[in-house]
Amino acid sequence: MAKPMKFFGFIQMFLSVLVLPFGFLIWGVSAIPGIWMFQEVSEITDPLTRLFAQGAAIGIGLLAWCIVDLLILGFFGLILRPRTSSAQAPTQSWLTLRWGFMSLFHRLALPSLQWMVPSFVGNIYYSMMGMKIRNGAQINSPNINDAYMIEVGSKTVIGGGAAINGHLFEKDGIHLAKVIIGSNCVIGSGSFIAPGCIIGDRAVIASRAVLPKFTIIPQGEIWGGIPARRIREASSNESE
Repeated sequence: MAKPMKFFGFIQMFLSVLVLPFGFLIWGVSAIPGIWMFQEVSEITDPLTRLFAQGAAIGIGLLAWCIVDLLILGFFGLILRPRTSSAQAPTQSWLTLRWGFMSLFHRLALPSLQWMVPSFVGNIYYSMMGMKIRNGAQINSPNINDAYMIEVGSKTVIGGGAAINGHLFEKDGIHLAKVIIGSNCVIGSGSFIAPGCIIGDRAVIASRAVLPKFTIIPQGEIWGGIPARRIREASSNESE
């Protein structure tokens, strides 16, 4: 087993001092298109027209802020994301720091992402962060953590508020493990999927269900409850 990193606390504090202001700077830079639009329409001389134009500029500017914010953060995720199917290291390690950076980027994206799912913009962000999304998948939740550890099959639907984690911390440190979701699956709203889970094609996870780590669900089954257990096989209508 690898040894804990020396001076981890100092390195963590030093990087936090650098990264946190940088994150808020990203938010500020993302607002530039909206600020520019507001300034342009503020030069309109007619008061009523200017009022409506400023209101429209604020709305469109917020949309632009969401898109630019996700693209900038996705770009950094594209560069820094771990490229591994599984990994384990002590809590005080470079892997933990790298995971922490990716988690910070995702937290910075959440205010924008909640308005961009489901949409192609949300899918682009998740893809840049490392998530493998097959054709026709519908991602309705901003709570897909550790996107670089998640695979979603074609025509699968992930319900609103569903949370998927690709990491966990145990006594021996941090663990990263792939979550693989097959095609034509339904992941119910508010459900939680832990690291290492494999969900077969056409499976259904009920709303609010909690799937423990490394659970394997065969094709076509319905699971629900806390912790989730097999309820029955899904009919063809329920799984499509």
